[in-house]
Amino acid sequence: MRNKRILISGASVAGPTLAYWLARRGFEPTVVEVAPALRGGGYAVDFRSSAHLAVLDRTGILDDLRALATGGTTWTFVDDAGNPLAALPPEFTGGDLEVARGDLARVLYERTRDTTEYVFGDSIATLTDTTASDHADACVQVEFESGTKRTFDLVIGADGLHSNTRELAFGPEKDYLTHLGYHVAGWMVPHHIGVPEARIAHNVAGKLIGVLDSRRGPTADVFAFFAAGPLDHDRRDVAGQKRIVADVFADVGWVAPTLIEALADAPELYFDAIARVDVPRWSAGRVALVGDAAYGATLGGMGTGSAVIGAYVLAGELAAAGGNHVVAFDRYERAVRDFVTECQKGGEDTGAFLAPATADAVAVRNVMLGDPAVLAHLLAEGEARAAGITLPDYPG
Repeated sequence: MRNKRILISGASVAGPTLAYWLARRGFEPTVVEVAPALRGGGYAVDFRSSAHLAVLDRTGILDDLRALATGGTTWTFVDDAGNPLAALPPEFTGGDLEVARGDLARVLYERTRDTTEYVFGDSIATLTDTTASDHADACVQVEFESGTKRTFDLVIGADGLHSNTRELAFGPEKDYLTHLGYHVAGWMVPHHIGVPEARIAHNVAGKLIGVLDSRRGPTADVFAFFAAGPLDHDRRDVAGQKRIVADVFADVGWVAPTLIEALADAPELYFDAIARVDVPRWSAGRVALVGDAAYGATLGGMGTGSAVIGAYVLAGELAAAGGNHVVAFDRYERAVRDFVTECQKGGEDTGAFLAPATADAVAVRNVMLGDPAVLAHLLAEGEARAAGITLPDYPG
């Protein structure tokens, strides 16, 4: 086996899944994560189709995740007074298995920490692929933000929609990110402020704000969507992002004023555009991408399921090729690209579905949700996309 020393950037889902399979197949993975520790919290993520569940089962974590399942619950859309208008059933929102993202990350970390080197609180500053130089042993020379310099045989970017690895090896983000016309925000609020004890949401034209409350802890998750083009803001300026969200929802009724007031004291805020990643080729020399870094969609694109499948296939192809990255990267992309591209399509209409642009469009959406035939069609469409791959079997 050659090219055994592999650096993976990102310790969320795709990175640890890839590390698990690489270590099992004789490679030596190192995972670097910019956060100072494993990230907790986060919204629920779901898996749907036999392909998703098969990878979790082969990774040995399916039973662990079932024990942590949030149990899909109905989403209820309400009017300004809190009266129900429409609902999404549990099987639509939760798939075959729904878990908190933080729980998923923790289980993957626990499964890999004994076979993988984890480096928290650091990130890649520079990458130098020596293949085309006179370097005797071709490799990737990596300098980290901490100043540490190390050498790896391969580098894999599993660092999300705004991938630092992709920026360094492939070029600026603007060349690969397609904005889909909406933004999403999420934060936690304490129960004592009087949030509804359910999964409940309220719409006005082009906006949605709601609560995901599983009653499993002292806080509830707030989520918000709004229609807007690209926004000029600093992704590191959380206070500025809070002001954007507060301004957008200042005129929304229901319990929105309470949720927005609590935002000021929220310790964390997730804020991002609903966007799609389109990378013409997922590898450049000794650097490759997996998960959201290569084929992400912020919401609705089955990104978590696609991430675990992509990581499983990438590791399998590297092992099958004896570590020959040129052969393996090509086979990985050919095996997975059509599948994940089809899955990404689910994210194109997510914003308009959750926060229709006009009051009339909101009313039409609510009527559609009351039609069992429409719900069945939407559910079948999503399941077909999630099942659109035959999972390869790799030796060992």
